[in-house]
Amino acid sequence: MHDSVTESLNPAADLGASDAEKLTEVPGPRGEAAPGAARGAAYDSDFLRAARREPVNHTPVWFMRQAGRALPEYRKVRTGIPMLDSCLRPDLVTEITLQPVRRYGVDAAVLFSDIVVPLKAIGVDVEIVPNVGPVFANPIRDFSDLDQIRPLDPAADFSFLAEAVGQLVGELGATPLIGFGGAPFTVASYLIEGGPSKNHEKTKAMMLGAPELFAALLDRLADLTAAFMRVQVEAGASLVQLFDSWAGALSPHDYERYVMPHSAKVLTSLADLGVPRIHFGVGTGELLPLMAAAGADVIGVDWRVPLDEASRRVGPGYAVQGNLDPAVMFAPWPVIEARVREVLADGARTPGHIFNLGHGVTPDMDPDRLTRVVELVHEASAR
Repeated sequence: MHDSVTESLNPAADLGASDAEKLTEVPGPRGEAAPGAARGAAYDSDFLRAARREPVNHTPVWFMRQAGRALPEYRKVRTGIPMLDSCLRPDLVTEITLQPVRRYGVDAAVLFSDIVVPLKAIGVDVEIVPNVGPVFANPIRDFSDLDQIRPLDPAADFSFLAEAVGQLVGELGATPLIGFGGAPFTVASYLIEGGPSKNHEKTKAMMLGAPELFAALLDRLADLTAAFMRVQVEAGASLVQLFDSWAGALSPHDYERYVMPHSAKVLTSLADLGVPRIHFGVGTGELLPLMAAAGADVIGVDWRVPLDEASRRVGPGYAVQGNLDPAVMFAPWPVIEARVREVLADGARTPGHIFNLGHGVTPDMDPDRLTRVVELVHEASAR
């Protein structure tokens, strides 16, 4: 690919006015009129066609956490800059988001950010500690602690976000930009625990022992995440993904009773924007039907459930995304190739498939292998 992303990724840059107008009358997901970014140059990309369960020229592919982590160019540009500071700078967000598109040739960019950025933007005392994760100075313990999650002004609090997305859409052209946000439960688990947790004891204790406080917290977080994602779409993102990374820690009963309504609030609040919505969690095989019912168009699947089985569980009205085990990327190439082909075969038996890892890129993953996977997916799935 060329060094100039605009040159190599923007075949629609020379559209005349009459051509641009034609892009404003296409339908959105599930048939509704598609406002805003849904009518842009990326609409007919294989990525968005797969999300809408339409025929594609090849299976589209991207990688969760593709922006950063494994790339030496990412580590170079981030030198001396704290993680959350880099997420608040439109110039760095733009550069880091574009790096994997240039290197890997993926079919979509994903906004470089973090699920705690909305909290940082409204003044919550949170830092991302290297090799640890998000750490909160004032964990949520009672109703008075909710005051730190203040009402927001999207124009003021998220101006950096709209600027970054606008820059990216101009660079990407016909390549979709994925916006995202953290699901209320997953963000709440960090706030309640004070940082990462393996077993989520404090979170579950509040959920079961102080359900009114837990619901009030998740309700505030749902509003915050929904606003964060809406700004991204209104600035030009072509679709969004809601990350509920820790939902797999819950039983179906507890998820449906205590968590699902708040995720549904986020997803349904974005329905009027007309862009596909991806819903993803880790270890959520038993929750997939509920996660689909919460308002998704695409269901992200980790490596524990085959894609065709996941599609059977949620029904034919949803595309699926996934689901190569990230650990496979450290095996010899013949093993990687065989597993990629298995995932593609499973995905071919679903209404629509977006190839991805079953979770995110890890820092020590070989970027050259990721590039080879993209090339293999495109070659092996060409129609």
